[in-house]
Amino acid sequence: MRTRTLTLAAAGGAALLAAATLPADAASVRAQDGTVTAAALLAELTSCSQISKGRYRTDAGAPATVPVCGKNGAVFWKADMDIDCDGQATARCNRRTDPWFQDQTAFHQSDGRPLNSEKLPYVVVPAPSPVWNYASSGIRGGSVAAVIYGDRIQYAVVGDTGPSKIIGEASYATAQGLGIDPDPATGGAASGVTYLVFTGSRVTPLESRTATASLGEELAERFIRSN
Repeated sequence: MRTRTLTLAAAGGAALLAAATLPADAASVRAQDGTVTAAALLAELTSCSQISKGRYRTDAGAPATVPVCGKNGAVFWKADMDIDCDGQATARCNRRTDPWFQDQTAFHQSDGRPLNSEKLPYVVVPAPSPVWNYASSGIRGGSVAAVIYGDRIQYAVVGDTGPSKIIGEASYATAQGLGIDPDPATGGAASGVTYLVFTGSRVTPLESRTATASLGEELAERFIRSN
């Protein structure tokens, strides 16, 4: 739920382009090891059938260059990654570590609490606008996404909404699982991140990483077979 500026992105350029050294507990949030490879998914995403009525910015002040594309069973976009640390306050996601911290997420856990960005891989979709309404594409809180960066896939859920004109954001845990610097103030990736969201899907409970990984792998296999 943040609006970053080009000035900030440029100031943190070195951090944006470099992968972070993962902390000792990173094994718990690494990208899912499965039979579907990043290369196999990306091979299906080489062309774009645009479903959005316009294009999105990756940061405030940047040109609008990113379309939302449609495929059989999914939508996708290729952008940067800003770090969403919103939700439950934790050691790495709080008002001290994150200048844009908010203690809420658009979608909540099964117990009614906001999501935990540090532990749960989730992606951020733009708030509904004339450009695109995610709900009209069969996407909702808990829908499954495959986030691809380099040769890694991190399965995640749709967990938050962001500015209506900006795209390219995911949780601390998503970035960490992909080997991207997850620091909410200086981390992220300047480009090269693909967000593939499976339409009509939903994880229950939304906060279950195990269920997300299992369903994500199943949906990714189905996506490759049907495209």
